[in-house]
Amino acid sequence: MDRDENQVSEDERAAAEAEWRRVLTEGEVSARRARRVFGLLPASPRCKLCNAPFKSWGGAMMRLIGRRQSIKNPRYCEPCAFQHPGGAEVELSMLFADVRGSTVIAEGMSPAEYSKLIERFYAEATDVLVREDALIDRLVGDQVVALFVPGFGGPQHAARAIKAARSLRRRAGRLDSHGRWLPIGIGIHTGRAFVGVVKGGPEGMSDFTMLGDDVNITARLASAAAAGEILVSDEAATAADQNLADLEHRQLQLKGKSVEIGVRVLRDSTPPRS
Repeated sequence: MDRDENQVSEDERAAAEAEWRRVLTEGEVSARRARRVFGLLPASPRCKLCNAPFKSWGGAMMRLIGRRQSIKNPRYCEPCAFQHPGGAEVELSMLFADVRGSTVIAEGMSPAEYSKLIERFYAEATDVLVREDALIDRLVGDQVVALFVPGFGGPQHAARAIKAARSLRRRAGRLDSHGRWLPIGIGIHTGRAFVGVVKGGPEGMSDFTMLGDDVNITARLASAAAAGEILVSDEAATAADQNLADLEHRQLQLKGKSVEIGVRVLRDSTPPRS
């Protein structure tokens, strides 16, 4: 490849990154509207990017307009499955939620019963996060990961992440028909991350995700949260512009971090019954 071709390639990459940054920070009105409308239709699972449902009559409607579940990458509808790799580094808010003591919980029930409990967790989390215009990074094991970018959630992305966390904790605290509740811990942090489509894995499958040190901090906060706790980093609390000064403040030494991370602790005012 000669110098001119190299320059063209660099120019194309720069243009693609600029477009990603514009979408992630400013958004597109049509895309936001589509996500909100699709989010009102039943039922999960949904496309990771546009919220198109794959099941029930909502899924049937999506198939009529060409948004059937991708065979190659079932986390997306077919139009969204072929996103070109790329992305940009942007400021955003992140939410990680973990079921506390999942091993002990699983020991007390059959695998089928435990599966239904986790499915309930996924369903509740999906509904809460879709309503707050979050992008769901992954639902895996006993963990839910979501990102709130300005282009979809608006400038109040940190406040919306806290609102979503409160709603999810409240829903997880409801007793089901068997008298069970889900003890979850949640971490919220605002920082910078690479957000975009990363290509790799089997057959070059691509995935929309977020990467970076601030992502790791959020994951560590969720791991440090006790059942019923939401740990909001000082950065997220400042970005949310909410009055959290009266809440407990902790300095945490997180694994792999050389400096302590300050957090505000949000707890249930009425903890669920055991």
